[in-house]
Amino acid sequence: MARYIFITGGVVSSLGKGLMAASLAALLQARGYRVRIRKFDPYLNVDPGTMSPYQHGEVYVTDDGAETDLDLGHYERFTGVSAHQGDNITSGRIYRDIIAKERRGDYLGATVQVIPHVTDAIKQFAQADTEDLDFVLCEIGGTVGDIEGLPFIEALRQMRNELGRDNTCFVHVTLVPYIAAAGELKTKPTQHSVRELTGLGIQPDILLCRCEHPLPDSERAKIALFCNVRKEAVIPALDASSIYAVPLQYHHEGLDSEVLRHFHVTDAPTPDLARWDDIIDRYEHPEGEVTIGVVGKYVGLPDAYKSLNEALIHGGMANRVKVNIRWIDAEIFEGNEEDIAARLEPMHGILVPGGFGERGSEGKIASVRFARERNVPFFGICLGMQMACIESARAAGLEHASSTEFGETDEPVVGIITEWMSKEGLQQRSSEGDLGGTMRLGAYEARLASNSRVSSIYGGAASISERHRHRYEVNSAYRDALEGDGLVFSGMSPDGLLPEIVERPDHPWFIGVQFHPELKSKPFDPHPLFAGFIEAALRQARLV
Repeated sequence: MARYIFITGGVVSSLGKGLMAASLAALLQARGYRVRIRKFDPYLNVDPGTMSPYQHGEVYVTDDGAETDLDLGHYERFTGVSAHQGDNITSGRIYRDIIAKERRGDYLGATVQVIPHVTDAIKQFAQADTEDLDFVLCEIGGTVGDIEGLPFIEALRQMRNELGRDNTCFVHVTLVPYIAAAGELKTKPTQHSVRELTGLGIQPDILLCRCEHPLPDSERAKIALFCNVRKEAVIPALDASSIYAVPLQYHHEGLDSEVLRHFHVTDAPTPDLARWDDIIDRYEHPEGEVTIGVVGKYVGLPDAYKSLNEALIHGGMANRVKVNIRWIDAEIFEGNEEDIAARLEPMHGILVPGGFGERGSEGKIASVRFARERNVPFFGICLGMQMACIESARAAGLEHASSTEFGETDEPVVGIITEWMSKEGLQQRSSEGDLGGTMRLGAYEARLASNSRVSSIYGGAASISERHRHRYEVNSAYRDALEGDGLVFSGMSPDGLLPEIVERPDHPWFIGVQFHPELKSKPFDPHPLFAGFIEAALRQARLV
């Protein structure tokens, strides 16, 4: 039977519960255990698909088409275990399903209540498809004390009673703030947070204490005394030089050993951490550096492009170089040619990422034109590929080329897809339909041209599978016009209707993809497109 590790947070949000869960899972995996991580989100949205990136950060998409919390990206990047629909649940999804059952009469006239109906649904989610696992880590979003999180806390309390203490472990992540005026670390917020959790029926077994200064033994002993845990179970968690240093740091502080001790596991193999040693060596000892300009729409919040940021770093690791990322708001380029040159000339590579809506689109197109004309390595992702196609169409003489996403146009180089083939068969959609769940989502196959650059980048592969998240597609009716301008369609859907990849053979490195390759990149397995892009940027850096 799988053992369960429940991860809660207290005092304040943004303490890094997701990174903690991913790091602990990686350490258990390094000992040979089979792991899976799940995320409970208390908000009432069914999923984050319709939420603004400024509210929620990026939407992470799984192979099976689930739009999930960005923490699932951390889970995949640290463990290599592909997440799926069943690894992220929200209050909204739970209530939607329960209300649908009630309307159908599935409850046979019973009063539908938070206990037992909501809590039972949460428990079923936590325990589904766990037969082949050694450890299931469940991260509860939000902060202990939030009213919307109470059903989740209650469900976990019930699981401990049902499964027993020997099969469940509660790790509570708290803050130990440093008061500069007093020159002291303060343990009182942690004490209050644990008291709040205990009042809800849960006594944490391990405390992970986020702090900016080392936690003295005397303070660890004080926290252990007032919070009713062993001193060894108070684990300090200081800021790390990189998120990829966190697993090694937590292992050094004894986190994985303390978790195994709680479960009475005395014969655990010694962890093989060579993978993480190599990652940190590549990150901390680069042999060069490149500067990449990311011209996007949501640059005010780095978490909006979290996977993209990490994939660029992975590309740097593959080439053993440091990647300096310059986030540039696309709107500042609109109608200002001099500013475009001033800001983009120092860049060794230009990347236009995904996004939605018209705002900043002309600035992105101008960035594509700069990269094409100046022979600067260019990488367009999703909307970035569409902007590359519109720029090419305009260069070919179609001066009104645009996307129907931005309004009516006489030259719809990009338009909404109303039907496409998936593994489940023909999918159809109306442009007037709901926004949620109406996109082309999840992993789809693309066939590569045999003599293309992307085929070479993918090691000569004839077909690939990558994750999508978009409503609009490049209109293949414009293929001849675009290829006449030198933009080759080097990747297509298996039916030959949907363009997946474009490239310019006469350019040092110019590739646009309709999918999101950043979602499959990992520090120990950098995505080949990002490795190739950074390699091209490195060549560019040596030319200037």
